[in-house]
Amino acid sequence: MRPSAHFAAIAALTCASFVPSSMQAQSRLVVVSQKDHTAHIFDPATNQQIASVVEDGVTGHEAVISPDGKTLYVPIYGDSGVGKPGTNGDHIDVIDLASAKQTGRIDFTHGVRPHMIVWNTHTNQLLVTTELDKTVSIIDPHTLKIVGTIPTGQEQSHTFALSPDGKRGYTANVGPGTVSVLDIRNRKLLATIPISTDTQRISVSRDGRYAFTSDQTKPELVVIDTAAMKVARRIPIAAPGYGTAATFDGKYLLVAMRTVDKMAVIDLSTMQVARTIDVPKEVYEIVLDPRGGRAWASSAASGQIVAINLNTFAVSAHMPAGDYPDGLAFYAPGKTPQVSH
Repeated sequence: MRPSAHFAAIAALTCASFVPSSMQAQSRLVVVSQKDHTAHIFDPATNQQIASVVEDGVTGHEAVISPDGKTLYVPIYGDSGVGKPGTNGDHIDVIDLASAKQTGRIDFTHGVRPHMIVWNTHTNQLLVTTELDKTVSIIDPHTLKIVGTIPTGQEQSHTFALSPDGKRGYTANVGPGTVSVLDIRNRKLLATIPISTDTQRISVSRDGRYAFTSDQTKPELVVIDTAAMKVARRIPIAAPGYGTAATFDGKYLLVAMRTVDKMAVIDLSTMQVARTIDVPKEVYEIVLDPRGGRAWASSAASGQIVAINLNTFAVSAHMPAGDYPDGLAFYAPGKTPQVSH
């Protein structure tokens, strides 16, 4: 199919509300809902949905917004769970946020189950976990071409986090229960850190000293010393953790606990739970406003995003967000792209 015909066909499959081009550089919050195969676009100033885009493929899980706020990238993972039978996604949707329409796609040569996607502002490249290849793939967002890979050395490298200086990457490898430490510049595996028999999600502290992942076999948050490349401590929490995100002042870490209706708040100066936040069940992921004061979390069970006031540590709004909302992305003008973990 010719490119023009291809994108015309995509446009026919895209359901979107009109968003004026003058609004394209305003703050945006995006949630990818797995079961309706849709990216829902919100105005975070009002917590109101302003558009939605049906994905070109079966089930995206994650997303990231470009640093200029114009483009959304959604890896199409497939309809399976991690390590389970199902379809193998082979591309990434490229969506224009101003028009809420798909304008391109990044194709892999075979099914790789692309999942967590991050924008490396130090190299102006996209990094995405390509699970079935046991790699993180490097993408030029201008040409929409894969320009390199970094081996993780492990199966099921599902989620990915980047150090603040862009030099190190960390993947949580679900089934092996490990974390891979990656040298981004030299594109090589530095270390494999054992965590558990099952681990999920990963994030990095704002100063880069620690990486955080969650043991799925017990209620513990695992803290990795990034300099030593080994586990530094385990923090008891009320239930197994999932997505995590550090506040921009570096004081706290928010931890989703999907099997209970609570979110843990870890004081990073003491490495202990300081408080909890009442949230709906099955809160998977968390994203923060880099300007401070606010966070959002996706609740798959309730079909909502909840807004959280970081001054009061309480939910301030509930926002309907389709069927099984999961991955989150946030953009604020002049700020580093934010992606959930």
